[in-house]
Amino acid sequence: MSEADDVASLENALADRAKKLAEGHLAGGRQARERILADTRQRLHIEEEREVLAAKAKSELLYRQRVQAAELDLCARADCLRRELADAALAKLPRMLGELAADDARYLPLLRNYLREAALSIERDELVARFNALDLDRLKEGWAQYAHDAASGRKVTLSSEPLDRIGGVLVESADGDIRCDNTFEGRMERLGETLHGEVAERLMPQEAKHG
Repeated sequence: MSEADDVASLENALADRAKKLAEGHLAGGRQARERILADTRQRLHIEEEREVLAAKAKSELLYRQRVQAAELDLCARADCLRRELADAALAKLPRMLGELAADDARYLPLLRNYLREAALSIERDELVARFNALDLDRLKEGWAQYAHDAASGRKVTLSSEPLDRIGGVLVESADGDIRCDNTFEGRMERLGETLHGEVAERLMPQEAKHG
């Protein structure tokens, strides 16, 4: 083999070697590209899932906030309605108590109980009982027996000064230091919130229980 042939053979070998190296680099580059693309797609997928989950969480939070706001608004409206209904019902109470006070059969025993309750609440032996003008006329004739039946053991004097009240009795110690207002108005004032709550519960029992 001549020297020229040796050179040509070497050149061919170098060319083949260069070609194989180039092909190897190209194959490696393609694989690296595919890996980069795959990693990128995976990262994008993960990011997309995170964004979707974050959007869902934000949406659920917003939904819960709106539901809670709606529930609070509904409860507030229900409370307002309950109070309005209770106020309307209690506004009729004075008229109903006036009708009760006009019924001797029902009212006089109740009045005796009011007198007894008031007398027992004051730790004095000598008391003064005050009534409205109508009750004063009813009771003054048989007052001694009425007072004895209501507060045995106590000296209860009937005041001649009438009260401006629907009904009931105001009892004071003889020295005026202690008093018990057992008139209808006095009892309504003491039991105002309790009456309001009971009336509201009777008007809307299910709302009151669940609220």
